[in-house]
Amino acid sequence: MNLFERFIHFFEGEMETPTNYSWFHLMFIGIVILFTVFLCLKFKDCDDKIFRRITLICWITIVALEILKQLVFSFEFDGTNAVWDYQWYAFPYQFCSTPLYVLPFIAFLRDGKLRDSFVAYMAFFSMFAGLAVFFYPNDVFIATIVIDIQTMVHHGLQIALGIFFAVHSRRKFKLSFHLWSIPVFAVLVTIAIVANEVVFKLLSANGIDESFNMFYISRHFDCTLPVLSGVYAAVPYFVFALIYILGFAVVSFIVYYVEKLIISLVERKKSQNAEQNKI
Repeated sequence: MNLFERFIHFFEGEMETPTNYSWFHLMFIGIVILFTVFLCLKFKDCDDKIFRRITLICWITIVALEILKQLVFSFEFDGTNAVWDYQWYAFPYQFCSTPLYVLPFIAFLRDGKLRDSFVAYMAFFSMFAGLAVFFYPNDVFIATIVIDIQTMVHHGLQIALGIFFAVHSRRKFKLSFHLWSIPVFAVLVTIAIVANEVVFKLLSANGIDESFNMFYISRHFDCTLPVLSGVYAAVPYFVFALIYILGFAVVSFIVYYVEKLIISLVERKKSQNAEQNKI
């Protein structure tokens, strides 16, 4: 092994595969809760420069860990030989991977309708996706320590940033604010569908028999997501894709109204406390 391969091999240390709500899982739940509360209390009214700086720092963290994950998945050392073999199933364009591509727009764009669309996507779509995986990780845990850390940090930041973005944008909370997130979701899903077709044909043409199922919406491979896996098996692909897209859109509306209700209750409580202090 060369120096770089030794570096990657160092991160292939193993641990007993964590289970749902094991000490490892509970530790990260606690960290994410504390970090989310800190962001929302400390920076809920921060200026635009600080807001974009927080976004950029979190994005760099996610990117760095994703690169490390890709390298670890692609490298194998059997004690004698070092082998590089890219794992196409782990290509970073799943629903939960979208912060990799969305956060730069938030970090570098000035406040306005275009940036609001990406902020709203993170607050309603991405936050839900991160929440679903973070609190029901199930098969995302493996025996490699750095991968387990990466998945907890990645999905934890999805939750923390989604909630923080909602709190920071609370004065914009109207239905129109949510609607701006739907075109972002539509574009991201469309890219996934096209990529699934193109990459499947390229891999097949080159004799590579590996799964490539971005967003778990490919017509060539079974969907393994809870609930949707049953839908995939029961209906034609076109119907499944339609249910998939509409289903997540409906969930995003639910998330929007839940966040709006919580923010309204908190703001009302603050107003009542302010009135009582005046008295």
